Order: sequence, then C-alpha cells, then structure tokens
Amino acid sequence: MIRRMMITDYEKIFALWKSTDGMGLRSLDDSQQGISAFLKRNPATNFVAVDNGEITGTILCGHDGRRGYIYHTVVKKEYRNQGIGTKLIETAVSGLQKEGITRVCLNVMETNEYGKSFWQKRGWDKKDFLGFYSKSITDRENTPMFDS
Repeated sequence: MIRRMMITDYEKIFALWKSTDGMGLRSLDDSQQGISAFLKRNPATNFVAVDNGEITGTILCGHDGRRGYIYHTVVKKEYRNQGIGTKLIETAVSGLQKEGITRVCLNVMETNEYGKSFWQKRGWDKKDFLGFYSKSITDRENTPMFDS
C-alpha cells in the first residue's frame, strides 16, 4: 500500500534512510523539524510504502512552483524488485503533475551505484552538462549525519 507520508512516520523513515547504503543525510534538513517543515510545504507529494504496518519504502518529493525535486527514495532491501520504488515514483510524479509541475530533478550520490542504476533503468537521464553547486546559508550546524 502506498500512502501519504506523515510526520508521525518520522522515526521509522529516518531509521530506514539511515540503514540504506548510499544515503546522504544532513542534521538540519533531515531532522524531524526539517522534515516536518518540508511536509507542510509539500503535503501532496511525499509517500511511504507500507506492508503489514511496516514502512518498506519512502519518497520525499516537493517543488518550488516551477520544478519538482525528488529526495530520499528508498525501498528496504528485502522488498526491492517488486515494483515498490517505481510505484512510489509514479505516485509522487502524479502529485507534482496535479500541481502543474512539468519537470522533475533529483540527485544521486556519485558513489551510489545501485541508485544510479535504479534511476537510469526507469528512463531518467543524467545531465553531465549541469554542474551542481551548493552553499549553506545558515549559521546553525547542518553537518552530514550519515554519508555513504
């Protein structure tokens, strides 16, 4: 079953993210407070897969009014290759389309071979001509929590 992600899912989704190879998590952005704010801004585009009450997959997805962005798409290892990840993507993309978004972007850690293969097999193109730049704009600590 796929359903909307709720902040009450936080402990379980964070544990899943933390246990997944190739994930990059940050102390502010991926804290309960950070995810709560993200869900409030994007209530119709974040989902979890659930099997017998257990969260088996997640997709964190939002938009800025112009472009959609996908983060933290994970399926537990023992549930992979059953179409759960694809269904999570389809559900999130459908949510973005309903909000008028026409393009979706995502980042995959360069060391995450499984993740890169997953997205490529589903028709997502790596844009080698784009440079990814980042800058922290807070004095508050936002250090990597877990970075494979």
